[in-house]
Amino acid sequence: MSRYRRTPGAIDNDRVKVAFSEERSGCLVEGRDPGWPLLEEVQSHEAHVAKFTTIFSDFTLYWTFFMPLHRAYTGPRRKLLLALDVGTTFPAQEQISGASKIPTIVLYNRQGEVKAVGAEAISEDTLVEAEKRGWLKAEWFKLHLRNNINERPNIAEEIPPLPKGKSAVDALADILRYLFTCSSDYIQDTDVNGRELWLTLKDDIHFVLSHPNGWEGLQQDSLREAAVLAGLIPRDHSGYSRLSFVTEGEASLHFAVQNGLPSGVIERQEGVVIVDAGGGTIDISAYQRHPQKERYSEISVPQCHFHGSTFVTVNARKWLSKFLAKSPYRTDIENIVKCFDSTTKHRFKDENVPQFVKFGSNRDNDPKCNIVRGRLEIPGQTVSEWFAPSVLCIIDAILQQKKAGLSISHVVMVGGFACSEWLCERVKRCLTPLGLSVFRAETHVNKAVSDGAISFYVDRYVSSRISRYTFGVYLHDLYDPTNPEHIKRIRTKILYPDHEERIPGLFSVILPKVDELTEFRLAVSQSHQSKAHFEDIFSTVSCYLGDNVSSTMWKDVEGKLYRDLCWIKANVPIRPQRCAKGRGKNRQYFFRVDYDIVLLFGLTELKAQIAWKEKGVEKRGPANIVYMPNDRTFFQLFACDANKYSQFPG
Repeated sequence: MSRYRRTPGAIDNDRVKVAFSEERSGCLVEGRDPGWPLLEEVQSHEAHVAKFTTIFSDFTLYWTFFMPLHRAYTGPRRKLLLALDVGTTFPAQEQISGASKIPTIVLYNRQGEVKAVGAEAISEDTLVEAEKRGWLKAEWFKLHLRNNINERPNIAEEIPPLPKGKSAVDALADILRYLFTCSSDYIQDTDVNGRELWLTLKDDIHFVLSHPNGWEGLQQDSLREAAVLAGLIPRDHSGYSRLSFVTEGEASLHFAVQNGLPSGVIERQEGVVIVDAGGGTIDISAYQRHPQKERYSEISVPQCHFHGSTFVTVNARKWLSKFLAKSPYRTDIENIVKCFDSTTKHRFKDENVPQFVKFGSNRDNDPKCNIVRGRLEIPGQTVSEWFAPSVLCIIDAILQQKKAGLSISHVVMVGGFACSEWLCERVKRCLTPLGLSVFRAETHVNKAVSDGAISFYVDRYVSSRISRYTFGVYLHDLYDPTNPEHIKRIRTKILYPDHEERIPGLFSVILPKVDELTEFRLAVSQSHQSKAHFEDIFSTVSCYLGDNVSSTMWKDVEGKLYRDLCWIKANVPIRPQRCAKGRGKNRQYFFRVDYDIVLLFGLTELKAQIAWKEKGVEKRGPANIVYMPNDRTFFQLFACDANKYSQFPG
């Protein structure tokens, strides 16, 4: 039996989830057994426990699942929540469930105009038109936004280039606009008063966009810009407040919680690893439930690996290019790859059985290359080798967490790539002997992220997260002639406007790599001879990628493990203090401001504030975070003088 809970009016699409928050609480339970109450009939919001049967490969496993209720909506008026999951591509495995997947493809004409998006872009008529008119295809563009931390070797050569004149943000904006239009049409067409309903909701929609675990603030900025270009939100603070981000790993946890977790996770607080195997990335996250409350803590740094189902296709293309190099069918490689991707890949189960790719007619034959009657025969062992990097990636990542001493007993696999029987069976075969129970969610694993994104916003099951890096700022330490560290760096000594000598390059930690949900702050002072220089406040935030965190850290030690992350920019009404140094003719004046950098790490994106004192009372103001690509500096972005600001401990 299968019970799946949806909020009233939910759009059942794997890329778009829409939830209408009603004035009354409660949801419908589909496929319920006689005697099992509707949620409207449940008076309390305690969890129900039910027995479920999960089919995994050739085995039938019996689990006790924990399925909590959604929190009741308490807002003053009806509101629309829209979760959008823009995947790298749609894995062919997802066709098994019968779900209609919207391909992440945009076709442009030579003038850069959008001609087709999604399913329309791969229809036979459109493909003929595209070839005739020379339209350009944008696909896999999500991978162009990746950061280069833990990057897959040669990934830039493996992903298709973007059409000339188009950026990844442009393509994202176009497909977000398309998904938004689909959502609007669906609501207006299916509700009795759809048009009137949409007019009352459209200007106050809250959007949740999902992204891989490995994405950081720079990539979130790109998503935000795409949402603005797509017309989802305006380019102001009110618009930005209607947009939330969630990692695919955390969204998948919420999906797993809503669809049932093993009793060991609930009753004995055993750790669980969520493996979101998607088209482009495999995202791995680990959580543990708090005793006596329905909240979860992240227990390891989330991981993101470029070994999704797309790269199985990449491996297939490489093999086929060599194997068919001397065949007359070498010009059909792209068609063969397409046929493999849509059929053979998601049906593959046994490495001992030859696999066939049907790509042509009965007249297509090349016995030397195993092509008979339009079918290419490929050894099952060869196909298993194309999957091997993805399988090993999942196993290695989980074993690393076990070796780190984490209390992990369960592995939940979700995502479109998790529909692959071969992938799941190999992972299960390797991990089960080590005491790990591996199972795949029964209900719509290819919709885990979009479903989970709704639950993320409504339920907020995760109460604490682990920072990926150690965040901090570089300070200029007051020179101490007896300090051995200062003596080592005496050549870097600088005289500042307050006539104090300081040593630059001291890294002061704001946010440790591992910590609970809270805010972190560091007192900072800046001085300059001109008051006008403090109209805007700038402070750099850097990060340390290593593990040797201490109270005294210098940038020139393990220098390759430090990188600038962002600048904190604020326009706040701090009054610079006029200060004096020296006496008589040697007396010189300068200006100084004292403030705290406040980092708010509790949400899925980093936020910052500036705090200062006025007459003994703390004031706070908003701060913008300006993220820097690794190959560019703040001064290149803003064309300002690097010597304009000095920064030292307050």
